[in-house]
Amino acid sequence: MGLVVIFALVTILGIFGFIRSLKEKNLLGAFFAFGTFAVFGWFAVMTIIHHGFPTTH
Repeated sequence: MGLVVIFALVTILGIFGFIRSLKEKNLLGAFFAFGTFAVFGWFAVMTIIHHGFPTTH
């Protein structure tokens, strides 16, 4: 369960970073923030689907 929480927090920070980078017209920062959002968001969703929430033992 802790892994899902960490992945979700990184995903949320990636969204905020992406929006902030677009406002400042920093395209390289927006690219990496979107990559962070996509990768960690995918990991969070797939971990929830595979292991369930809350996790079962």
